[in-house]
Amino acid sequence: MMHPTKFTPVTGNNLSEKVATQIESAILGGAILPGNRLSSERELQNQFEVGRGAVREALKTLKQKGIIEIRKGVKGGVYVKKLEIDNASESLSMLLKQNKVPIADLVEFRDAVDETEVLLASIRGDKKEKNQLVEMAMQLSELNTLPAGPDIEKIKAIDREMNLLLAKMTKNFVFIWMKSTIQLSIGSYDSLLYESPKYRTRTIDNWINTAKEIAASEPLKALSLCSYHYVLLQSCLKDRQLEETGTDEGQEKNRHA
Repeated sequence: MMHPTKFTPVTGNNLSEKVATQIESAILGGAILPGNRLSSERELQNQFEVGRGAVREALKTLKQKGIIEIRKGVKGGVYVKKLEIDNASESLSMLLKQNKVPIADLVEFRDAVDETEVLLASIRGDKKEKNQLVEMAMQLSELNTLPAGPDIEKIKAIDREMNLLLAKMTKNFVFIWMKSTIQLSIGSYDSLLYESPKYRTRTIDNWINTAKEIAASEPLKALSLCSYHYVLLQSCLKDRQLEETGTDEGQEKNRHA
């Protein structure tokens, strides 16, 4: 469906930028909804009173931002794109990699987010959610003590589900979106704890205790346990770094032997 939004003519310099700004504002402001088709290039030229080049450059900018998509065929045209978590996750992941953000910074950020979520979940989570969190934590223990050995992949999967449930319990959509974005883009590095026999059981026991304190509406106790989780993770990362350094040194010695 085409949206009949009317735009204001632009003048002066940076015409394409001004055109893009008006269209973007209309979309983000809700005047044009996801799935709506924008007016044709010719109609946009007439509304903005600019040349074809300025309109095309503006649409190119909006496409690069992921705000619109250009479809071909009979029902082709310029459509407003619905922003998905996957898009944000991919952009965040690329941003962090390009800027070589240290793991320590990512872990510190996750720690701060999780501590706030634990406090809010303790206060705002309903009984059903709290019981579910405890049940999932107990599943971690069961999967860690299987006769055939720990099922690491299932443990990791449940850990991700618990983190998303924790965000949901805050009753704050921003935390839910942020946690989903983080899980899809940079992960939590908790997988390293579960892969290590030295840290796995302690991490799971701490999750169980944290879940129980959240269920008991004891935010300060839950917060203390959440902080301990990141003490374990920092220690695990340090051990891993030492192992990698040791391996590199060993290889260096072999090369010069």
